[in-house]
Amino acid sequence: MKRLFLIPLLSIVAFSFSCKKFIRQQEEKAVMNIIVNGYWHVDQYIRDGNDVTASFSGYLFKFESNGAVTGKNADNSVSESGTWAPDVDARTISSNFPSASEPVNLLNGVWKIKDSGSDFVLANLTDSVTHTSNILRLKK
Repeated sequence: MKRLFLIPLLSIVAFSFSCKKFIRQQEEKAVMNIIVNGYWHVDQYIRDGNDVTASFSGYLFKFESNGAVTGKNADNSVSESGTWAPDVDARTISSNFPSASEPVNLLNGVWKIKDSGSDFVLANLTDSVTHTSNILRLKK
């Protein structure tokens, strides 16, 4: 009798784990779709209390599902290539533009997402070397 009770119980436990995994995969897929569809611009960048948003004027960023990201200024005279990686569990996005100069290199690092929607992301980063606090708002 105990065996008959254990089989349905184990089935329920296994099913709940597979449901959680499926839900998690769907959440990750939805986040990826939001990020990779469309172009993003820097709506606000506060570096150690100073507004440097104007430095990003005219730049558009395109995130690809393969982890590539490209930033171009309005007249395409500057194009910077980099990589990005989301971590849904930690609510972070890592970005790296290895050969970029300012302002694009200011986007390098692991950004902690504080708020987001289908057309914006608000994140912050504390520079591990200079200990400066950076606030970034990207918008579609």
